[in-house]
Formats: sequence, C-alpha cells, structure tokens
Amino acid sequence: MIAIRNLSVEFSAKSLFDNINYVINHRDRIALVGKNGAGKSTMLKIIAGLQNPTSGSVAIPAGVTIGYLPQHMTTEDDCSVIDEARKAFGHVAEMRATLENLNQELATRTDYESNDYADLIDRVTIMTERLAMEDGSGGEAEIEKTLTGLGFRRQDFNRPTCEFSGGWRMRIELAKILLRRPDVLLLDEPTNHLDIESIQWLENFLTSKAGAVVLVSHDRAFIDNVTNRTIEISLGKIYDYAVNYSKYVELHRERIEQQMRAYANQQKQIADTEEFIERFRYKATKAVQVQSRMKQLAKIERIEVDEVDTSRLNLRFPPAPRSGDYPVIADSVTKAYGEHTVFSNATFTIKRGEKVAFVGKNGEGKSTLVKCIMNEIPYDGSLRLGHNVKIGYFAQNQAQMLDGELTVFDTIDIVATGDIRTKIRDILGAFMFGGEASDKKVKVLSGGEKTRLAMIRLLLEPVNLLILDEPTNHLDMRTKDILKQAIKDFDGTVIVVSHDREFLDGLVEKVYEFGNGQVRECLGGIYEFLEKKKLASLHELERKKNVAPSSPQQQKQQNKTEQKTAQRISYQEKKERDRMIQKAARKVTEAEAEIAKIETEIASVESSLADTSTTPDATLYDRHASLQKDLENAMSLWELASMEHDELKQKYGLL
Repeated sequence: MIAIRNLSVEFSAKSLFDNINYVINHRDRIALVGKNGAGKSTMLKIIAGLQNPTSGSVAIPAGVTIGYLPQHMTTEDDCSVIDEARKAFGHVAEMRATLENLNQELATRTDYESNDYADLIDRVTIMTERLAMEDGSGGEAEIEKTLTGLGFRRQDFNRPTCEFSGGWRMRIELAKILLRRPDVLLLDEPTNHLDIESIQWLENFLTSKAGAVVLVSHDRAFIDNVTNRTIEISLGKIYDYAVNYSKYVELHRERIEQQMRAYANQQKQIADTEEFIERFRYKATKAVQVQSRMKQLAKIERIEVDEVDTSRLNLRFPPAPRSGDYPVIADSVTKAYGEHTVFSNATFTIKRGEKVAFVGKNGEGKSTLVKCIMNEIPYDGSLRLGHNVKIGYFAQNQAQMLDGELTVFDTIDIVATGDIRTKIRDILGAFMFGGEASDKKVKVLSGGEKTRLAMIRLLLEPVNLLILDEPTNHLDMRTKDILKQAIKDFDGTVIVVSHDREFLDGLVEKVYEFGNGQVRECLGGIYEFLEKKKLASLHELERKKNVAPSSPQQQKQQNKTEQKTAQRISYQEKKERDRMIQKAARKVTEAEAEIAKIETEIASVESSLADTSTTPDATLYDRHASLQKDLENAMSLWELASMEHDELKQKYGLL
C-alpha cells in the first residue's frame, strides 16, 4: 500500500537512514524499534509527509489516508470535548462529493467484467462505508464509544477542553484520529498518557477495527498484543521481521549470534589464505596455487557484523537508611476539590521494604494521594510517615521541569553537594552522558534522555522511600529493564504509579486500585490483579444471565438485598428509577429490532446478488455496502444502549 524506496536521511553529515526499502501493506501491524535516537519518530514524520528525506521517496497511492499522532502536539481550547471530537468528521462534505462522482461514473459504464470496473466498485464500497459510519446517530455513537473507551466519562463530554491536562487533550486528539478511520495509523508513543484500561481498549480497537498500523512504543505488552511485524532501525539500516516484539527479540539475538559465528569462520578462512600466500609467495613451484588463492581472497564477500550498542546504563540506587517498620500509614484519608471527591476513607499500611503499585484510570487520584503523602496538598483524615522516612520523589512531569537552557553537567552540578561534586562526570558517564554529551543543552535532549537526567537527580541523596510517578514514560525498553532491576535491588520501600503492565510484572507484590472514589488493596502482582478484575466481570455477566437464583440460600440473600434497597429509596425515587430503567430497556429493544430489520434487508440483497440467472443491478452493490455499515452503526447503538441499561441497574443495585 505504501512503498518506502531508497530512503536516506542525513543530519550534520551523519547518516540516520541509508538507502532503506520496505512496504507497508494493508492490515500490517508494524512496531518500529531501535534505541533512542535511531530515527523511529523521524520515520513516522517522513511517512506522514511532515519531513522530507535527503533522498529517496515514499510512494502513497491516491486515496490512501494517513492519521498521525506525534508524541507532543499543540491542542486548541475553544470548544467542548465532544465538539472537538466531532471535528474528525469535518471532511464529510468532500467525501460525499467524491462518492457522487464515483456513482455517476458507475452508472454510465458498461464494462462490467473489466478489472477497472471491479476497482471502481471497491472504491465506491469503501467510500460508502466511511460515510455511513459518519452519518447521523451512527457517527455520534462512534464518538461516544471512542471517548468512553479512552477514559472520558459522559459528564466530561460538554466540559471545555481547557479544563483538561495535556495528557487528556492528547486523548482527544487520539480519539479524532481513530474516528477518521484512516487507512494507515502512525502512532508515536500512544500509551504515554493512557491508563491500563484505556490501553486495553486501544489494543482491541487497533487489532479489530484499524487498517494498517505503524507505531513506536516502549510498552512491551502493548506492542506484543497489537503488532504482527517488527522493523528494527539500527545504524541507518533496517531489519524486517514478520513477528511481534517478543519473538523479534529472540530472532534478533539469533541473527547476531549467526553473524558472529559466520564472521569468525570467515576471518579464520581469510587468515589461513593470507598465511598460505605469504608462505609460498616467492616459491616458483607454488606460483599457480598462490595466484589462485589471491584471486579467491579478492572474491570473498566480507561479512559485516551489526554494531552492537555496548554502552550500558549502570543504575543502582544508594543503600537505603533504615526506617521504621511502617513507612506509610493512612487512616480514612479523604481528598475533595469543592464538591468533587477524588477518593474517600483510604485506609492502608505500607510495610518497610514493600514494593507496591498505584493503578487506575487517570483522574481517579493516584498522583493526588502521592501529593498527600508528600504533604504538598491538604487532606482530611490521618496520614503518618514512619520513623526516619526519607522520600525520593520522581514526578510525572519531572523531565519537563528541567531548565532547557542549562547543560547536562550544570543541571546536576546545581543540586550536587559535598564530595559528590567531584564525581559528576563519572555519574553522567554511567548514565550514557559521557564525553561531549555532558555539555549538551537540556533542550536538545530526547524525552528518554531528559528522563534519565531527572533520574540522576533522584540518586544524589540516599532515601528509603522511593515514590515514582510514571517513571517509564519516554524510556526505551532496554533502559526500562535496567530501571526495573535497579528498583528490584533497592532495599527500601517503593511506591510506583504506572500503567505499564510489563514494567510492574514481577516488580510489585501488592496493587492499590483507584476507582469510583475508593482505594482498594489487592494482594499479588499486576497480572493477578488484572485476572481478578476479568473474573469479576465474568461473574457479573453470569448474574445477568441467571434470572432466578440457583439455590434457596441465594434466593433468601437476594430477597434481603432487595428489601434493603427498597428501604433506602422513597416511592418517588423508586418510580423515577423504574422509569429510567424502562426507558433504557426500550432503547435496547428498539436497537435489537433495527438490527433484525437491517439483517433481513441484507439477506434479501445478497439473495439478489447470488441469482446467476440475471445480471445484478450495479446499485445493489452500493445498497449492500450501505446496509453493512447501517448494521455496524445499529450494533454500536445497541452496545451503547446496553451499557446505559446495565449502568443504571448497577447504580440501583439491581445486578
């Protein structure tokens, strides 16, 4: 679908890409991988048409649409969330005009058996499907599904975008790109501002609904679940693997090992040949053999071994001073902003040496509770730190807080005290800022380099309670693995706020879930926590299916629950509750009836198309494509209606 041909890019006489060739096919799910600075983001910009290569070309067929999400972008603040999302459909008028022209051409042509006619039908079908999704309530349904999937609540839809943080505005931009349904999605670190549930929703969307996808991400679980092809960028060249990231890692290691073995064998062969030539060069009786060996040596195609990045981040936290047995004790901690309660009655105890995770949707209070522990904001309840607790805090925006005008060296020199100032160069070298890199200004560093620099500041003072708020954003996988091992080896207490499942796996032994104004403790690792949540959802599904309890004891318990619910609400409240639930149920029924009606119409059209005794009317293809999209829209409306119905029943304790 998109062909990258002989692509080369040079910066300051240094080659970033050297004569690269590959093709992006329909339904490809490609992960671009490579160390920081290898050119992954540059590659996306070139494909998106935002940057020109030094030489070579990117061939994009006419009509192919591209959606590009950069790591950083400027967003507007002049409208509500849902109005901003509706801008995704601003091109509908242009699409309608194009479709009308295609239909006119279809009506006048008679070469029904030609390839051009078949291609024209395909174009009409694709265009019709796109328009059908965006017309009427179907488009609104897709907007709601996409926004809720990315973590927005319905009450957020009419809030102005200026009330949201940069991370939430990035979600709005991502929603707009997904709603446009481009043929090719280019995503640069799309999970940086998403929580675990939103990442899982995005995974499902990309695997089931997207066309071709090319993404850069350091979330190993995410790219493993989404991609089926991995392109490694290394030293200006690419290596294309038709597998996901985990399998690529194995194949990459095998490739390097094979290269090393082949290189060693060839070097031995060359050395033996050169030794023979040198030994018998001046013997007339061996002149023929010497000439033969010299020709043989000249014809050898020298094997090159890919340069392996041997620089190693040497990350180790200083030994933790001994603290009390319980570094953090929270008792009924509540935080509210005006009438909005972020969380209430949070009660838990973190023991010395424990490594725990704070997880949950963005906006549910993870970073807020961290600020309470840091005593940066007021709160209600009791929150006590143990004896001799010294906190090391890595904020979510720590890298952005660095002064861009300072050099790397000066950034550390300012905060270093005592003897440590004599070792700054050594410390920077251990973090891959050795030599000239230490004299770079912070503003020219990549996101990962800034994060590493911010991490150095954290290591200058021994602490026994590490609080890390999204520490892996912008770090490449290799650096993340090193940071993870350093935290494992740290002998103090650790609180990690993160949405990175792979990073948390094997690192934490306890998870605190933030949601619905509560903080719940879950023993076990991150995948055990996710598995428990999945089982809970399945149990709820079973309860929906079973109208009557399966045992007298369950019947008795249900009766008690219903009696308590009835006592809690007045007659008028019950009447209003029943009215809302009945209205939601009617929406579900109407949506199901609409689905049945459309399916009947589709069956009728397919029957006509299958009739070999007559030549099908060309308009039947348009009708079939339109009905298919109507069916998809109707399914979306049914899904939304069902969710609303279930939410109401759950709200009033009827599930």
